[in-house]
Amino acid sequence: MIIVLLGPTCTGKSDTALKLAKLYNAEIINGDAFQIYKELNIGVAKPPLDYLKEVPHHLYSFVNIDKPYSIKDYQTDLRNKIDDISKRNKNIIIVGGSMLYIRAGLYDYAFNDEKEEIDQSKYDSYTNEELHALLEKIDPEDAKKIHFNNRKRVLRALAIYETSGSSKSEIISKQSHKPIYDCMFFTRDIDRATLYEKINKRVDYMVLNGLIDEVKDLLKDHDKSLQSLQAIGYKEVIEYLDNKLTLDETIELIKKNTRNYAKRQMTFIRHQFEVSYYKNDDELIEIINKEIA
Repeated sequence: MIIVLLGPTCTGKSDTALKLAKLYNAEIINGDAFQIYKELNIGVAKPPLDYLKEVPHHLYSFVNIDKPYSIKDYQTDLRNKIDDISKRNKNIIIVGGSMLYIRAGLYDYAFNDEKEEIDQSKYDSYTNEELHALLEKIDPEDAKKIHFNNRKRVLRALAIYETSGSSKSEIISKQSHKPIYDCMFFTRDIDRATLYEKINKRVDYMVLNGLIDEVKDLLKDHDKSLQSLQAIGYKEVIEYLDNKLTLDETIELIKKNTRNYAKRQMTFIRHQFEVSYYKNDDELIEIINKEIA
């Protein structure tokens, strides 16, 4: 049995996952793109250490922040963990808010096996507009989704075509995008005002409990441009440390960006997953018991 708890921060996923893991003899797998990093803690709201000791947790704090880690990497790691846990006859609970990662891991998303590396020097003389026009001829559907000034993404789309012989859109069209596992997807039914209030309080708590110092310590040994440090909470504090924002402005910006991200997450869930909504843990347990009866 695979239970997937989807949703933004402050919806009680970690608490619920721990309760379900004890009840259903399950192990927990992380589904958050930033909780994978060893050095990120306060700003990514990882489960408390005592939670990690009560039941096995996987794919938390195992990647260094200066190491590249892709959705494809996560897909491989998640599927390996699912296979391993299943062989031990344990149930699985996946918890997180990184919807693309979770879909890639649980659905029939196929990535190009090639490294997608091409000799980009042959395009050095192309303007962004000319490069985008070339993509339009190869893959007009994908070209519509990429701004012509996003040269990196345009080149990647061209690399997919050159290394695979198929456009990205053709590869996607061959996939049914259905779960490859027997999964149950759940999201807590929480009204927006309550969620936003919880987010605001969470941000205040993180700042009071050392978020600024956490970022300062990270910047002693790491470059602020790292992709892992673009997580909400970290990038705003970096701006504060660069004297671009006051502390009050920083706190309010973290709250605003988190609320906006939560809104996008809930929209993605509604359109991309077949979820059952629950008001509280007791209702969720009742739903699960009916499903497995």
